[in-house]
Amino acid sequence: MTAAPTVHRAAARSALQAGVLWALLAAAAFSTLGIWGKLAAQAGLPSDATLALRFSLVAALLLPLTARGVTRPQALRMLAVGGLYALATTCYFGALGRITAGATGLLLYLAPAFVILFAWLRGHVPARTQLAAVGLTAAGLGLVVGLPGPADRDPLGLLLGAGAGALYALYLMVSERWLAGQSAWTGTAFMALTAGAYFAARAALSGTLTLPATGAQWGAVLGMALIPTLVAVPALYGAVRHLGAARASLLGTLEPLFTVLLAAVVLQEALRPTLLAGGGLILAGAVLSQLRPGGGPRPA
Repeated sequence: MTAAPTVHRAAARSALQAGVLWALLAAAAFSTLGIWGKLAAQAGLPSDATLALRFSLVAALLLPLTARGVTRPQALRMLAVGGLYALATTCYFGALGRITAGATGLLLYLAPAFVILFAWLRGHVPARTQLAAVGLTAAGLGLVVGLPGPADRDPLGLLLGAGAGALYALYLMVSERWLAGQSAWTGTAFMALTAGAYFAARAALSGTLTLPATGAQWGAVLGMALIPTLVAVPALYGAVRHLGAARASLLGTLEPLFTVLLAAVVLQEALRPTLLAGGGLILAGAVLSQLRPGGGPRPA
């Protein structure tokens, strides 16, 4: 009579471990996005053109391998998921142009709070551990990426930053439901198709649609397509599938910590004294988010 519960606990533990590993891989891979973006800008490639090429290359690679057997309703749902990601990215860059990068990042990585809020509005009361995890990660993010200051008093910039966080949360929640039953590679392919077309249209309208002309430009684009897209996006979908949107998004707050550490290594950017304290709070929140109220890992 104890065999079934034992098997269930073992399966839950295995799912938890797999989900955490996928989430850590996604956060580490996504953390390189800013590095590749800076390298592309230094090489003289406009951001919309860079993003258009990033997603178009991924779509061109994956669609022939993954689109077979996908029904029209499935394709439309996956394309819609890509649309949410593209809109979240637009809000993020819009905020970045009006307020500081720290405040923009802080608002974006409050996505876990939006995930919990949206679930609460649907009748899913959050556990105390979830609320505590959000509080810890928010405090840690404030130390790592910086708190809003005098340069962050632009109302539209703050609204766009909050919109980026809310849209990213919605993207994760919709991915959890609409990508169920689809492989991570298929979801990535259709998301990249939508995002590639969207950013290509933006670049064309602004007159910045261009192909890389130098090795440095091609290197930045290919690096962005490979690590923070081909590696990060399927890993994120794997994390959401095993953990759910709320817990996966809380682990995703490790991304800015990885970014700061990577920037220190690659770009020789100085590490601030508050980094260790902020990183510790983010790690504590990430661990707490994976525990059930009674202690121990929560079954996925």
